[in-house]
Amino acid sequence: MVGMDEGELQQLIDGVRTGNVAPDDAVARLRRLPFVEVGDTLVDHHRALRQGMPEAVYGHGKTAAQCIEIVGELLSGETGPVLLTRVSAATASAVLEVHPGGIARAGCVLWRCPPPSRTARVLVVSAGTSDVPVVDECVLTLQAHGFAPDRLTDVGVAGLHRLLARIDHVTAADAVVVVAGMEGALASVIGGLTAGPVVAVPTSVGYGAGLEGVTALLAMHASCASGVTVVGIDNGFGAACAVARMFR
Repeated sequence: MVGMDEGELQQLIDGVRTGNVAPDDAVARLRRLPFVEVGDTLVDHHRALRQGMPEAVYGHGKTAAQCIEIVGELLSGETGPVLLTRVSAATASAVLEVHPGGIARAGCVLWRCPPPSRTARVLVVSAGTSDVPVVDECVLTLQAHGFAPDRLTDVGVAGLHRLLARIDHVTAADAVVVVAGMEGALASVIGGLTAGPVVAVPTSVGYGAGLEGVTALLAMHASCASGVTVVGIDNGFGAACAVARMFR
């Protein structure tokens, strides 16, 4: 995740106005702003300015060499965090060898993790331990957006007393991301207990009738808890981005 936001653009304009930035340097910087062609990829440097949510690198289907090139482009000449998601351990290792210093977790790598800058208290909850990789993806993405999220794992409805023992932790959060597979019931439970926004993430965890997350997805969409937001199956990244949009 990288790019130029409104503040940085204003600084660039002020730099030209005061003479601290040469016009040619400003033009060179702005030329890179819309996008840069890197092999088969058009790296979008303009997304942060349009949306306030800079581009991330979705690694699935990309070769290690492509990930190395794209991450290198995002790291060059910029100061913001860079996030690579959905890569194998081998690809993550190859990219980190060329671009060291990243935090690797659950198939994601985050470079230049910013200090927390958002005051909203975000809690990421999972129904089971098998859902933790999606939790990790969500947490790392939230950190890239400047949040300092908390985690609460393995509190699914098969043992509801585990959640009730931590209910104050849940209700104190400004937003809750609920990660659950199987029948996805935890999203409805938490959606009925807390006043804050709830973003539900169905996971592909479960036996045959779980249909690789489809059952949890449909159950979350059919939740009797009003206002629960539902993202795609295993999409911890998307849940974190939904929270970031809510608290812009």
